[in-house]
Amino acid sequence: MTDKTTDAGPRRLWFNAGLPALGVVLAIALWWLVTLAFGIEPFWLPAPSDVVEAFQRLPGHLIEQAGMTLMTTAIGFSIGSIAGVAVAVLFAASSTIERMTMPLIAAVNAVPKAALAPLLVVWIGLNTQAKIVMVVLLCFFPVLVSTMAGLTSVPNDLRELSHSLSASWWQTFVKVRITWALPQIFVGLKVATSLAIIGAVIAELTNPDRGLGAVIVSSSQSADTPLAFAALTLLALMGAGLFYLVVAMERILVPWTRAISS
Repeated sequence: MTDKTTDAGPRRLWFNAGLPALGVVLAIALWWLVTLAFGIEPFWLPAPSDVVEAFQRLPGHLIEQAGMTLMTTAIGFSIGSIAGVAVAVLFAASSTIERMTMPLIAAVNAVPKAALAPLLVVWIGLNTQAKIVMVVLLCFFPVLVSTMAGLTSVPNDLRELSHSLSASWWQTFVKVRITWALPQIFVGLKVATSLAIIGAVIAELTNPDRGLGAVIVSSSQSADTPLAFAALTLLALMGAGLFYLVVAMERILVPWTRAISS
């Protein structure tokens, strides 16, 4: 029994950190081997070393633009997530409002966001607010749908238990329905992390004044593909960091889901 307990720590560390790191190393190695084996020019597909060299040329500029994109992403993600949860709670509390409003929200969500980007520039202007609105539009719907799924899937046994304990509607909603919906809410948040990055980049490609999207536009115009890949690499790291930040929050706020799944 002691040996199993002792081995549990290293196994968990290997599973949580070692395997992801190994996957990244293998992916980079495969990328490098492809460029080496086929003799691909950096203009078409830069090798990892070319990307590192491009980052070393302009480290301060890339980090500064990454900070701009991260700020837009974080603000838009926060607003979109809070709005999605709030509207889902409103819909769960009133089926009348849900039936009146949900078709309109679904229709707006079906509109390609890339087509809305130029209109946001016209409506809001060439500023950061337009980019934040784009991120909000992409994050809002998945959080809304996942939260609604959690709030409407509460087992009848829990509802009857709260009634038997003479809990009010509000107490039942907060302590039972929202608590039960937390795992589904975090599913929506994890989906929204990648969409937030996509929204920020779409907005920056439309209005390439700052951010990593602007770096990609300028590097494509100057045929500097390694620099574009350096920006893409930073976007990938940013997306992974945001995703695992939400995962960490889930483990802190909803610890029982991990115990149930394991």
